[in-house]
Parts: sequence; structure tokens; C-alpha cells
Amino acid sequence: MIGSEEKTIILRVLENYVRTGNVSDEQVKVASLPLGKTSYVEHIGEDGRSIMLNEFRVNGRAVWAGYSSRSGTVYLSG
Repeated sequence: MIGSEEKTIILRVLENYVRTGNVSDEQVKVASLPLGKTSYVEHIGEDGRSIMLNEFRVNGRAVWAGYSSRSGTVYLSG
């Protein structure tokens, strides 16, 4: 389950992505993943951590997204 702060960050990035097609944000890093991905293993140093993506619908478009507070990155697939 994602927290409200994480959800706010993800929705801000998604709305910009759907509106402009840009995978960027001024406050967090944004990484584009291949279409259809629902999870991602984030590697920081020698450690790996699974990031689970959730489905969001923005303007009728389904996009999978997840946020890593550890790296400050939103991962997008879709």
C-alpha cells in the first residue's frame, strides 16, 4: 500500500507525463520502464530492492507507477 505523500508525488509526475509526454520532474527523478512492467528491482550499491508498481488511470489512460523513497525516484511503465 502506498502512502498519501508517495501517491501525491506519483500523481503529479503522472499528470505531467500524460499531458506532455515528458518523463521528468523538478523534485524527484523519473525513470521510464518498458511497457507492461509491474515491478522493478532497484540497485543501489550492492543492495537490491523490489519496487512494486500500481496501476493509475489519468485522463482515461492506464499507467503503472511506483515510488522509491530510498532513491527519490518515480518508476513509470505505460
